[in-house]
Order: sequence, then C-alpha cells, then structure tokens
Amino acid sequence: MSEELRGGLSLQHGGSVRERDLATELAELARELQGEPDSDAILAGFVHAALDLIPGVDEGSVSLVLGRKHIGAHAPSGELPRRIDSLQMETGQGPCLESAYEHRTVRVPDMAHEERWPLFAPRAAEAGAKGMLSIQLWVQGDDLGALNLYSYEADAFTDESENVGLLVASHAAVAFAEAEKSRQLHQAIDSRDAIGQAKGILMERHKITGEQAFIVLSMASQRTHLKLWNVAEHLISSGDLPHRDTAR
Repeated sequence: MSEELRGGLSLQHGGSVRERDLATELAELARELQGEPDSDAILAGFVHAALDLIPGVDEGSVSLVLGRKHIGAHAPSGELPRRIDSLQMETGQGPCLESAYEHRTVRVPDMAHEERWPLFAPRAAEAGAKGMLSIQLWVQGDDLGALNLYSYEADAFTDESENVGLLVASHAAVAFAEAEKSRQLHQAIDSRDAIGQAKGILMERHKITGEQAFIVLSMASQRTHLKLWNVAEHLISSGDLPHRDTAR
C-alpha cells in the first residue's frame, strides 16, 4: 500500500476521491494475490490490508464457518482472533456468526456493554476484544465466511471504518472466489490424471480394459469409503489398492 494512500485515510474531506483511490489499490492487490497458490495467503493479504487501511483496527482474521457449525480463524493477525473464534464456537453466538448468517455488517462499539450475546460478550471483552466489526464475505451452501476486525479500545470503529471495511471485504471475496475456482480446476485435472494413471496400472497388471479398470477403482472406493482420487493415489504410491484399514 502506498504511503500517499495510507495518509489519505486520515483526511476529513474528499471522501469520494479517497474511496476511488482505495478501491483501485485494493483491486490491484486482489489481482496480485490471485496468483498465490494458497487461499490462506490471499486471506492473509487482505487481513494485512485491513490492519493498514481501516481506522480503529488492531487485529483481524477471516472466520470460516463450515456446515454452519464449525468456526475456524484463517490468517489471524494474532492470538486474539483465535481466542474470539473459539469463544463463538463454544457459545454458539457472536458478531461473526450473526454477520455470516444474516448477510450483514455487525458493529460492536463497546463489548463490555453489549447485550445481544450474553454468553459471548463478557468473555470476549475479558479476552481483550473491546470492539468488533464483522462483515460477511460469502455464502457457499452451508459454508460461510466473514471478515472480523478487532479493537483493543471501545468506540474505535466509525462509519468510515465500516465503509472502508466493506471495500476490503468485497475485493477479498472476489479474489478468494477466483482462487478457489483455479484451485478446484487444478484439483480436477490432477484427479483425472491420477485416475488415468491408476487405470493404466490395473490394465497392464491384470490385462483388462479401461472400463473394467475403472470399475475396480470404483468398487475399492465404495469398499473403503475413500474418494476415487484417493484410491488412485494410493495405488500409484503403494502399488496396491487400499483396504478398509487404510481409510481409518
């Protein structure tokens, strides 16, 4: 991020110009991060951008809610995000869950006086999260994502914090989605290649057709409750089809 852009965030006028500059900067960051092979690296890049650019932020993370139950902190900037995600999972309540489920932004000015989550708020304040700002990133089936921002001080988050946070979140969501598409495509290609290689091994070893080899792999997949790709990888690496014990 440029020093000029960071300095511009402290200006009180020219907000529309500042937002255009910020959006341009974030778009460039998104393009750069899309080349990262690891999705967590993309999320980490935007968490760092959030810490640099959003007024009032001391810590940040991206919370992924899998199956609408299990919460995990990705790219946390410190121990506080991990602790807060753990508390939200333990209590089943909190701003991240509400933001992710309800498709909205949730701001907590002062956690010590927060009444929406009676099981979560007192423990979060005690852990050091005096203020929070949670912004939904995406919903994919039963999997949800939210950008979580934390402040060590109460009343640190403003309307400007929320507006800039929405810009960061929108670019992060697009970059992550594109990276996931690329990852899934490469995984599909790898899977196809592995299955083809495994079929070739069976065809050569047992003098069977490609269709028969695929049936053998499929039966092993059903028997072991492993994915077809995992069965193929096991055969390639070990020379044998997996047994039930392999899947344990």
